[in-house]
Parts: sequence; structure tokens; C-alpha cells
Amino acid sequence: MEDKDVQQQEQEDVKEEVVEDAEQELVSEGSTKEEEEVVTKEEYEKLQQEKNDLQDKLLRVQAEYDNFRKRTKKEKEADLKYKSQSVVTELLPVLDNFERALQVEIEDKAAQGVVEGLEMVYRQLKTVLENEGVVEIETDGQTFDPNLHQAIMQVEEEGYESNQIVETMQKGYQLKDRVIRPAMVKVNQ
Repeated sequence: MEDKDVQQQEQEDVKEEVVEDAEQELVSEGSTKEEEEVVTKEEYEKLQQEKNDLQDKLLRVQAEYDNFRKRTKKEKEADLKYKSQSVVTELLPVLDNFERALQVEIEDKAAQGVVEGLEMVYRQLKTVLENEGVVEIETDGQTFDPNLHQAIMQVEEEGYESNQIVETMQKGYQLKDRVIRPAMVKVNQ
């Protein structure tokens, strides 16, 4: 029994030491917290300024990101809107050659069949281009517009007003609202 009492006494002594150590740690922690809480006015203002600077930087980064996202969205929309521009630009000379071929007068019946076939292909090509948003630029009787027309000659013709288009030398085309080839025209002075 004495051994049990001795062991119990030793356990109680160990418990008391642990409790005392924990109390000392709490006391020492409390004193460091109090020391940490004492901040000078200058340090506070410095920290406040730092916080304001970081908030300002954050707002600027957010604004830049929003602008980047909007700009990227507009670029993607423009890319989709004008995705066929390169193909259309390549097809315009083909369209011009079809028109020249169809202007030839043919009286032979065999050749007339070929011309009718060319007309069908020409109409189909024009339909495809129109479905893509390609529109021919109006020139007949129009006033010269440097955004739509390219003046290659100036003439003095009676019956036309000043700056009015007299003749179209090469047709111009727009893809939706973008001019992809201006019309080449003669303009009255």
C-alpha cells in the first residue's frame, strides 16, 4: 500500500508541475501580447497607408482584368463577324472573271450552253457570298464617297453634278459593314 501512496504522491507532484508550467506559459504569452498590442501612432498610420495602397492596387488590377476581358470579347466577336474576309477577298477576282466571261456575245448554240452553265455557277457564287454578308457597293448615280469609292479618273461630263460618279471601272464590295474592296470609279469634277 505504501507503494501505491508513493506513486500517487509522485503523480500529483507531476500534475502540479505541469499545471505550474502551463500557468507560466500563459502568463508569458499574455505579457508578449500586451507588448505586441502597444503600437505607436506612426506605425499605425504606416500600416493604414500600406493597406490603402494594397487596396488601390487590387482595384486597379481588377479594373485592368475587366478591361482585358471586355477587349478580348470584342476581338472574338469581330473575328467571328469577319471570319470569312480572307476567303471572300480571294474570291472577288474570280467573281470579276465570271462577269467578264458572261459579257462575251456568243451566237453558237453549243457555246451558248457553256455560257448558261457559267451563269448558273456565277449566280450560285453570288448567292454564297451574299449569305456570308458580302454586298456590292452602289456606284451608279451616287456621290463620290472616299470611304467606299476609289477615284481613278476625273472627267468633265455634262449631265452629271460635281463629285458624282460617272462610270464604274471595277465593282467594290463590303463584308457586313467593312469595306473589303473599294469601287474604282470615274468621278465628274
